[in-house]
Amino acid sequence: MLTFHREAAGRRDVIALTPNSLVIAGWAGRDEAAIRHHIEELAAIGVPPPSSVPVYYRAAAATLTQSPRLEVLGPDSSGEAEPVIVSLADGLWLGLGSDHTDRKAETIGIALSKQLCGKPVGTGLWRLDEVAPHWDDLILRSYATIDGARLLYQEGRLTALRTPGDLMARRPGGPDLPPGMVMFGGTLGAIGGIRPATRFEMELEDPVLKRRLAHTYDIAVLPVVA
Repeated sequence: MLTFHREAAGRRDVIALTPNSLVIAGWAGRDEAAIRHHIEELAAIGVPPPSSVPVYYRAAAATLTQSPRLEVLGPDSSGEAEPVIVSLADGLWLGLGSDHTDRKAETIGIALSKQLCGKPVGTGLWRLDEVAPHWDDLILRSYATIDGARLLYQEGRLTALRTPGDLMARRPGGPDLPPGMVMFGGTLGAIGGIRPATRFEMELEDPVLKRRLAHTYDIAVLPVVA
């Protein structure tokens, strides 16, 4: 079960959700050059190109987590910040998550790799229709702690990504997200290339309404025992 602190029209509340389905939209950029950059970024570590753009991966809803600690098997995983659409009984909400992925497994099969790591999500939500008019102004960024140094890992406006309406319209199964569904909405290229970290911080800034969503988690690497 996930717990969210929601903000809409200046009011706040808390709601619990047991998600029943998870969709991860990949190669969800609007800029073809940026898409090629991300494909080349993954190709550099042996990941084959996608079958379609965008592509919609299914993953187990049970992989969603709000824990401040993520356990992974081996040293080859990394996070990537993404806007997250959460469908609740009273409509669509915007949150923040990390499509944390085992990059070694990704070279074998992307769909497989999506199942192997927990998917951290933050506790904050904004009503989607409050931010949709200025979607392109929202700023997504992340920081990764690598070799003890806190580095800016991703940063950019959501103008680089397809809007939720566009992604939902293209989704197999229809444009409506039924209550209980969570959809990750794509990511930005990593500054300096994809690499593992011991700590991952992500945030979504709304400079128009002067607010911010944030979530941080530590990565605990478990040994690979033959």
